[in-house]
Amino acid sequence: MNNGTDSFFSLGRWPSAGSFGFNTDILATNLINLSVVIGVLIFFGKGVCASCLLSDLLDNRKQRILNSIQDSEDLRGAAVNQLEKARARLRKVEIEADQYRVNEYSAIKREKLKLINSIYTTLEQEENKNNETLRFEQERAINQVQQWVLQQALQGALGTLNSCLNTELHLRTISVNIGILGAMKEITD
Repeated sequence: MNNGTDSFFSLGRWPSAGSFGFNTDILATNLINLSVVIGVLIFFGKGVCASCLLSDLLDNRKQRILNSIQDSEDLRGAAVNQLEKARARLRKVEIEADQYRVNEYSAIKREKLKLINSIYTTLEQEENKNNETLRFEQERAINQVQQWVLQQALQGALGTLNSCLNTELHLRTISVNIGILGAMKEITD
């Protein structure tokens, strides 16, 4: 175990087995932790394309939401047209009610209230449905963006780890750590 790598890793002072200390030797710290930190820094340093994709994804989602809002407004306009038609029909019913006032006044009034209540109920249902659809689309868009960002970060970190940590270096690190643990065991015995 006297090659250049072993002496490279043994430059720092290791705390004894029973004590706690801060290791200021950056070369003796855990290579995997350093690789992860460096990988995250590299990934976010090159994040221009990822932010472009994220921006495009958000713009597309915003356009879909705006389209949903426009569809909702169109449906509301159709409901208002139905309301206007119902009001026109109501005026006609009122004219007929004047003709049949003696016998049919109360029946026509009930029909009028039922018609108005039905239209208002329909409008409320459409509004609730449109609001629920909009909330669902917003939540779905947020979840998709979060999943995409997480997936991209993990892929970047794994790629950086795989490119920086080869098998030979990993085996050397394990051998050095085993040697250190053996030396610590001899000290404690």
